[in-house]
Amino acid sequence: MPVIRVEGLTKAYRTYKKEPGILGAVKGLFRRDYETTLAAKNISFSVEEGELVGVLGPNGAGKTTTLKMLAGLLFPTSGTAQVLGYVPWERDDGYRRQFALLLGQKNQLWWDLPARESLELNSKIYGLPAHTFHGTVNEMAELLNVKDKLDVMVRELSLGERMKMELIASLLHRPKVLFLDEPTIGLDLVSQKIVRDFLRTHNAVQKTTILLTSHYMADIQALCQRVIIIDRGSIFFDGQLAEVVDRFADFKVVTIQCAAGASVPAERCHKYGEVIEQTAASIKFKVRRDRVISTCKALLDELPVSDIDIQEVPIEEVIRQIFARR
Repeated sequence: MPVIRVEGLTKAYRTYKKEPGILGAVKGLFRRDYETTLAAKNISFSVEEGELVGVLGPNGAGKTTTLKMLAGLLFPTSGTAQVLGYVPWERDDGYRRQFALLLGQKNQLWWDLPARESLELNSKIYGLPAHTFHGTVNEMAELLNVKDKLDVMVRELSLGERMKMELIASLLHRPKVLFLDEPTIGLDLVSQKIVRDFLRTHNAVQKTTILLTSHYMADIQALCQRVIIIDRGSIFFDGQLAEVVDRFADFKVVTIQCAAGASVPAERCHKYGEVIEQTAASIKFKVRRDRVISTCKALLDELPVSDIDIQEVPIEEVIRQIFARR
């Protein structure tokens, strides 16, 4: 049985459409026009125990709205969902003790308390024994490289240190399901890698089921084999990350290294494909997938090629193209 099962989940917002100016404000006192916005539209998917699934989509696509409904913070307009056998928006105590939601731009720790005291307060809420609390905090702080920051006021921590403490707070009670919304937003490259490594290890050891949204493709590539792409409130793709390139990339990138001292006129290059970059020693092309073999053969036959390299399009470029098309 799936840990998370979602069927036809929809969230609609009814918003007041005000006419401009004072006259519009006066008219609004007597008659109001409303418009309906679908933040999530007929969302359906399931997640098995221990899966780490990435949720992608542009701003306003419905990613965070979906996570908030699964966390019980929002009531859906229609549709059903079950997480660990519970209906999230019924907010059963048994469910709230088994999941965690971490929003990258929201704080759950007390701003004017040392991080350790905020974490201790959380442990009391969840009724954790003292030895369990201390063992868990020390272990996670060691992995996240913030053990020396536990007694520092939360407001005095850097963004990266604070996010790591938020992550410890979310995982303190060893939840079975973790919802992560932009956990590495604003972090430097070193902190991003530490957080990714920690999540990968935690998922592997604890078998925690994780739904992760991120604008950083490096997060998704490092952690997730399966991705769900949401656009305009609806699921556009649900499958293996590797399939995204195979299904939606129309071309590959072909790079040739020219023989020493050889010079290739720019006008001769364009017939092989779109030239992305050209230097004295190399030329890089975009070539349609169905023409890669014939193009490479022509390049080898007609140009002074000393080496040739064929690569898939970077996944972030494919995702950008998908959203641009739609």
